Formats: sequence, structure tokens, C-alpha cells
Amino acid sequence: MVSVAILLCTLNGARFLPAQLSSLARQRFRNWRLFVSDDGSTDETLSIISNYQREKGGASVVVREGPRQGVVRNFLGLACDACISADYFAYSDQDDIWEPDKLSRAIEWLQSIPPQIPALFCSRVRLIDEHDRDCGLSPLFSLQPSFRNALVQSIAGGNTMVFNNAARGLLAHCGHDIDVPLHDWWTYLLVTGAGGAVRYDPLPTIRYRAHSHNVVGANVGWRNRIRRLQMLKAGDFEHWSALNIAALEQFRSHMTPENRSLFDLFCEARQRGFFGRQLGFLKAGVYRQTLLGNLGLAAAVWTKRI
Repeated sequence: MVSVAILLCTLNGARFLPAQLSSLARQRFRNWRLFVSDDGSTDETLSIISNYQREKGGASVVVREGPRQGVVRNFLGLACDACISADYFAYSDQDDIWEPDKLSRAIEWLQSIPPQIPALFCSRVRLIDEHDRDCGLSPLFSLQPSFRNALVQSIAGGNTMVFNNAARGLLAHCGHDIDVPLHDWWTYLLVTGAGGAVRYDPLPTIRYRAHSHNVVGANVGWRNRIRRLQMLKAGDFEHWSALNIAALEQFRSHMTPENRSLFDLFCEARQRGFFGRQLGFLKAGVYRQTLLGNLGLAAAVWTKRI
């Protein structure tokens, strides 16, 4: 039977962690192990995990101290750890609730992909508030996942992602200490850049808890959209693009020839003057998944904030 390693990063998550751990226990796919990396919790997080470990059995739950260098380093530290062995790997946040068929749906698709091909499953999410009340759905993406999309957008949250060993190998090749803005965006970039397979499921696999302590948050509602426009104006997106580009330089040999050419064109377009920049990005054909997203992308290109 195939196996899954669930990679859970925690930091002072005691308030919502029990609900997430309970949802893992309700998974229809049963052959999983939980690997927890705690980044220095001072609340009851470690006590909750310890109790869960006793309930599940010591071998099913492995706990370790995180690097204390932020959430990205914490997740990549787990994903790149050669001591963690499984057929598939699933990122897990500490404050969501997984639907019972999350792992089974992901594995069903992943098993249809030849194991030597990097493959990544991700999905839409159902939004809930701090009191578990339904707040709607994340935007529905209908355009094809691709490297052209990944260069300018992270298609889904890491909390929905499940990936195979070939994809994990790409992460390990680049290392846990790579300087990138988001671990989920980085995973999407590597899989698509290498010509791998990506499945974006329009049906939610998790209930995503939207609250004030989320690192990035769901891009839903006008308040969040305005916040992202402010981030664009402040140069955050430009900075993130620069980090991704620098990191991808060491990944060039793993890109397909077509994606290597696209990457070079994207990098060149960023450095051109106004008209050359517009033409360069048109030629590259990069895109986001929604009309509003593409309007934001056009604004970033127009103002050289990309």
C-alpha cells in the first residue's frame, strides 16, 4: 500500500490545532505518518501534539524542533529531509480542517502519473472563520496550470498540496535553505518548470481558516484585494519575483528547454525600458488565473513592479 508523509509546521497553534489533528485522524486514506516541526511554540502546542502522539502510537507521529527561521524554512526543512520516506508528501498548516477525502482524492490522481514525472495535486478551498463558520469559497481557477502562470502567481495554498517523490526530489535538489518568498509557490514553480504534471481540483479539499494571523491569507473580498494592491505598490511583488528568479537560476538544468527560454525572456523583460517591457511580457505570455489578477499583472508590468 502506498504511504503519505504529512508535513505539519507549528508555532503557537494551540487554539486551532486540535481540530486540524482530528481531521487528519478522519482521513479515509489511513496509511500516513505525521511529521511535526515546531518552530518554538510557547503555548500548549507541544502538549497537544504529545497527547495526539500517544493516541496514535509513537511511530505514527514524529516531532522535532524547527529551524526558527520562518515558515518557509520550516516547511522546506521537512520536505527536503532525506530521513522522511514516503510515496507522497502533503504540506499541512496548523489551523485548517481537512475534508475526509483530501488524501484519497489526491492519491487517486497522483497514481495516474508515471512516478518519474514530478506531479503536484492542489485544490480550491472552503473558507471558514475563527468560529468554524462558512465564509464561502476561494476563487475558482480554470486556466491551465503552467510555468507561464507559476512565474507570476502561486495557484494554490500549500495546505492543499500533495506531491510525489519526483517533485520532492526537485525540492531536495535546491535545498531547504533556498531564499524564496513562499514554499507553495516554490513547489509550483519547480514542478511546472521541470515539465511536470499539476492537477488543480475545483472541489475544495480543506476548510481554510481565514484569520488575522495567516501569513498571506486568501485573496478573497475587496479588503484583501486592496491589501494586495498596496503590496504591489510597495514593491513586495517585485521583491518576491527577484527572489524566485535568483533561486531558479540554480534550477536551470532541470527546466525543459522551452521553459528555460521562457525564463530567460521573463528575466530580460523585467529589465527593459517601458515599451520593451510591455512587448517582452506580451511575448512571454505569462498570465494569472483571473481577470482581476491579470489587470494587477498589467499594472505591475506598466509600473515596473514585477
